Amino acid sequence: MDLKDQLKNLFPEHISSEEEKITEKKREVWLQEEPIICKYEKRKGKPITILEGYNGAEQDFKKLAQDLKKKLSVGGSFKNGSIIIQGDYRDKIMTLLQEMGFKTKRVGG
Repeated sequence: MDLKDQLKNLFPEHISSEEEKITEKKREVWLQEEPIICKYEKRKGKPITILEGYNGAEQDFKKLAQDLKKKLSVGGSFKNGSIIIQGDYRDKIMTLLQEMGFKTKRVGG
């Protein structure tokens, strides 16, 4: 048994600083109860994915848009309270959002 295991046995309710950092990284944006709506549309003949229905702070939604664009390596924008991602990435986006703790709902095509 090393020192960490002994400390965990003595203080089972204590959370180490490493575990706190992990929980802080997961909760960077506010999670909501209602699902985020994931739509598919074609504009000017090109497919896009639209995310709507987030009722948290606008900055959190913008940060979420940046994270999704980086993880998917695609372009997109944040306009009028919705995230627009270039291409049909509904399945990938929905799995990423569910891993973050969001509920999602698939709409359209």
